[in-house]
Amino acid sequence: MSRIARHRLFWPAAVLLALLLANLAFTPDFLAVRLKDGHLYGSLIDILHFGSPLVLVALGMTLVIATGGIDLSVGSTVAIAAALACLHISESPDPGGLGTVLTAVGIALGVALLLGTANGLLVARVGVQPIIATLILMVAGRGVAQLITDGQIITITSDPYKLIGGGYWLTVPFSVPLAGAVVLLASALTRRTALGLLLESVGGNPVASRLVGIRAVRLIGLVYVVSALCAALAGLMISSNVSSADGNNAGLWIELDAILAVVVGGTSLNGGRFSLGGTVLGALVIQTLSTTVYTIGIPPETTLVFKAVVVIIVCLVQSPAFRAKAARRRSRARHGALPAAPEKLEVGA
Repeated sequence: MSRIARHRLFWPAAVLLALLLANLAFTPDFLAVRLKDGHLYGSLIDILHFGSPLVLVALGMTLVIATGGIDLSVGSTVAIAAALACLHISESPDPGGLGTVLTAVGIALGVALLLGTANGLLVARVGVQPIIATLILMVAGRGVAQLITDGQIITITSDPYKLIGGGYWLTVPFSVPLAGAVVLLASALTRRTALGLLLESVGGNPVASRLVGIRAVRLIGLVYVVSALCAALAGLMISSNVSSADGNNAGLWIELDAILAVVVGGTSLNGGRFSLGGTVLGALVIQTLSTTVYTIGIPPETTLVFKAVVVIIVCLVQSPAFRAKAARRRSRARHGALPAAPEKLEVGA
């Protein structure tokens, strides 16, 4: 059992399972999944459905953090991508056409590619600290999204676009297999090739990686591009699900949830070793928390406090140092305080 508990995925999985089971006390049919009109419904399906955008954003965030960086601009990238796609569809003479939707998706991903490249250049080439470089786009990007939407909510009607975040495929929400495919692709590239080891080397020991000839500049630039593309795809999912784009609220604070998901998943913010599987579990934990809040009727004004308390508990439970200290205290409580060691006598005193 102790060997299993030391696995990096054990605690995120245990916390997720505990949260799911805890909901049964408030909603007895919380784990029930029903098939209606060829679609699966239930709280578990909702968690996977609404958690898919967060999984994508957290996935890109994991790769950035693995290199010792941080990306605070993903929320703004979500808003910009959603705004561009919905604006193009709304202004098209054929908003329901497949070609129109593919063009809108291409525009959103293309702009995200440029945004990620800009972040990568500032961090890797110019040498700006990641938190400052991405904070620039975090602030300015939200304003850009507002300019694109002209401060209004752009509403669209397009069945092909609706499929991305609100449609179904093989009885499950299409966003779930789409996010799963991206996770599998990232896992294959980072674990079946040398890419993952190179990222961990750059984040774990930048000096040593440079001395052995690893081109850290390209790798760092690459992860910011991937992070922006994942955020843009999440933005397409979010706007597609509600058939609208809101430059002010789309993706608001999703960067914080993504960072929390990465931390809950067991990846260190100091860079180095990372876990994509842990990140996926962490994102599902965060989404389950949000679902739990609405299920048990916690007042909206205390939602963030509730999530913060749970995340703190999760991080403490995962900490080996905290668990070791707790175990020592339990041992002392069972066996009582050890007698004080006798004082040594000094010879010749």
